[in-house]
Amino acid sequence: QVQLVESGGGLVQAGGSLRLSCVASGRTVSSYGMGWFRQAPGKERDFVAAISRIAGITNYADSVKGRFTISRDNAKNTVYLQMNSLKPEDTAVYYCAAVLRGFGTPRAEGVYDAWGQGTQVTVSS
Repeated sequence: QVQLVESGGGLVQAGGSLRLSCVASGRTVSSYGMGWFRQAPGKERDFVAAISRIAGITNYADSVKGRFTISRDNAKNTVYLQMNSLKPEDTAVYYCAAVLRGFGTPRAEGVYDAWGQGTQVTVSS
């Protein structure tokens, strides 16, 4: 079973940037489809971005397209979420997740097999 540990959250002003990291134990991250989700207070957890197994195809929520970039470093077994031009509405707990089957970039959280503990991102106006 893969274990995921996120880091890199914090407090940033609107317009600023943060880079989240998700370190995976077990097999290399290219063996998994990886996703980032977020959950704001009082709201459901939403899809943010995903990167597919092997080919590294990416997929983004419309709300972050052009501002966020998902990537992975196989040597470090790490997936990143680079977040630029942050807005107050990006404030949430961010989770990374892994899916062990398939080659797509699923948006549905029920598809994912493992989750990290989350890291808080707060964007001040």
